Amino acid sequence: MSMPVAPPGWPREVRPPDAPDWETTAVNWLLDLCPSEYRRYQGLRRHAVVLARFAVIHVEADQAAVRRGLSGIRVDLRDVANDAVIEAAVQTFLIEDARLAAVRRSAGLVEEALRGRRYVARL
Repeated sequence: MSMPVAPPGWPREVRPPDAPDWETTAVNWLLDLCPSEYRRYQGLRRHAVVLARFAVIHVEADQAAVRRGLSGIRVDLRDVANDAVIEAAVQTFLIEDARLAAVRRSAGLVEEALRGRRYVARL
């Protein structure tokens, strides 16, 4: 039997697919991506694939919000902030957009693994 393999972009908080308790670590990590209220829904806690789909959709919504904010931030703040403050806000949105892109990739990989996809080590 081969060792469990995690692909590039796999979240460090989640054990590789088929490692002991990997699904438990996946559920915990996915819940951390979602609004705290999601922890109350037993259906999400019991069905990791469903939770993964919810988490991916939530991260995608965060990405959309960041992009919306970025597209209008200069106009939205021009009457209340100076150029330096506005530029700092733009940079914050850009950093968050990059972070969310990485989180979306990771969440997608976990979802695929929960659906049965397995990864192989490349030489």
